[in-house]
Amino acid sequence: MHRLLALVFVALLIVACYSQAKRPDGGEGLLPVGSKAPTLTALDAAGTLTKLEDLRGHPVLVYFYPGDETPGCTKEACALRDAYKQYEAAGVKIIGVSSNSADSHKAFITNHALPFPLAADEDGSIGKAYGVRKAVFGYERVSFLVSTDGTIQKVWPNVDPVLHATEVLKFATPDAN
Repeated sequence: MHRLLALVFVALLIVACYSQAKRPDGGEGLLPVGSKAPTLTALDAAGTLTKLEDLRGHPVLVYFYPGDETPGCTKEACALRDAYKQYEAAGVKIIGVSSNSADSHKAFITNHALPFPLAADEDGSIGKAYGVRKAVFGYERVSFLVSTDGTIQKVWPNVDPVLHATEVLKFATPDAN
């Protein structure tokens, strides 16, 4: 009996992890290119609020990651930090999103000197709006480049945390390559 229950649990977990996320707009899966980017609010280490809408006129990288202080997430955040001056020169803003709390984000920002804000999506509403799946250990690693007019310009599913900062810059600044 225990074995059957374990198999049922594993099957449900697999279905939950690999099924398409349903969005509030009625669609399924990741928001496609051309969609209006859903609203989100993020805090930096000083507690300053950043709203995606306030960044109109700039491209914005909205990147979802599983969790603060995990190896891959730390590599990705630090790679973005290390390329931040290039992002600033290109006029590209960055907002990270995970289901960790604002306190966890504040510590993560401080521990790694991250110069960009992180959104605490504890209730999952931001991830759901973007169609990003949440698994046992947090969000899947996926990024969206929001264009200057607030629409999705590019989607990167299955992000490589080490290479992603460079990939986004190459896409956002094609004339510089």
